[in-house]
Amino acid sequence: MHCPALPDGFDFTDPDLLQHRVPLPELAELRRAEPVRWIPQSANVAGFQDEGYWAVTRHADVRYVSTHPELFSSTVNTAIIRFNEHIRRDSIDAQRLILLNMDPPEHTRVRQIVQRGFTPRSIRALEQRLRNRAADIVAAARELEGPFDFVASVACELPLQAIAELIGIPQGDRTKIFDWSNKMIAYDDPEYAITEEVGAQSAAELISYAMTMAADRKQCPAHDIVSTLVAAEDQGNLNSDEFGFFVLMLAVAGNETTRNAITHGMHAFLTHPEQWELYKRQRPSTAAEEIVRWATPVFAFQRTATQDTELGGQTIRKGERVGLFYASANHDPEVFDRPEEFDVTRDPNPHLGFGGGGPHFCLGKSLAVLEIDLIFNAIADAMPGLRLVGDPRRLRSAWINGVKELPVTLG
Repeated sequence: MHCPALPDGFDFTDPDLLQHRVPLPELAELRRAEPVRWIPQSANVAGFQDEGYWAVTRHADVRYVSTHPELFSSTVNTAIIRFNEHIRRDSIDAQRLILLNMDPPEHTRVRQIVQRGFTPRSIRALEQRLRNRAADIVAAARELEGPFDFVASVACELPLQAIAELIGIPQGDRTKIFDWSNKMIAYDDPEYAITEEVGAQSAAELISYAMTMAADRKQCPAHDIVSTLVAAEDQGNLNSDEFGFFVLMLAVAGNETTRNAITHGMHAFLTHPEQWELYKRQRPSTAAEEIVRWATPVFAFQRTATQDTELGGQTIRKGERVGLFYASANHDPEVFDRPEEFDVTRDPNPHLGFGGGGPHFCLGKSLAVLEIDLIFNAIADAMPGLRLVGDPRRLRSAWINGVKELPVTLG
């Protein structure tokens, strides 16, 4: 093993770094030379009162950590790899109520309940409505004159509608969900002028909204997923608080991530025109999975070691944080042939864009794949000549591979 050639002080979770690019060359250097490496941090920059984290960059190691929750906890420090130096510890601990930040057995109990909303039957029931919405979204974009922002006009709309359809949010309230979820994840980006306090307030408002929905359904059950999840608590359902935090997770995990996958996917198509031509001709069913691999909307999550253990030849001590760099795993040449190429016919495609397996494998994977398929089929039908007119503007974030704006034109 050779010492990786990284600049002094290089931190993969630096939001200024991710605002400009995904550090794939540096991640490749770690995979080659030191696939599990200690990354020092100073002055409590991430909010955890510690001195850094272990960067895990190989596909096999990311998958190992993901599938061993008894060794690597999501609860101790949550799955978010970096907050900021101003966050209070009680604010971090409060996020343990979100499914993403639970460990078994509590995670197992809650997930078994909420996955009722993501059965194949539930997703099939949404398909035609979402197909119609995708067509309407693209038709509206076609009417715009001159260049327009693909994120605002196309990418953000279908994921929002899908989550709202799933849990029965009225059409008039759906923009509230979009606004709240944006504010919850934008605290690192000064353009939005969103403070931690504003993000926390948005989370509280979303949770309160969802809890009110739950209370209403308990009083007057309907034929919808909310009623199914919150009916009688003594029969193994969610209480109102749990449902509130479940909706909060959906607003970020279901809305933000799929929106960014669609945006990165469009950018990839328009910068790889041969792939866009292939897609328009063949509509391969493998395209959505390659878009997620290529985009990897969640750049990294973390776990915390519950005991001393070894990984990738390194000794990890109890209490140390471990960063799971999905973007690196999804470009691992030991797993993917020509990982640097965008290939919508790639098959098999064992990417970790939906998590590394184990208890936290993405609950809504089938819904996300459906949304991506539907929107790109609609774009290929109605806007086949779409082209870029500028570079994407990236979100300043420590863990989301986000795009705020993608200027395009019908050409």
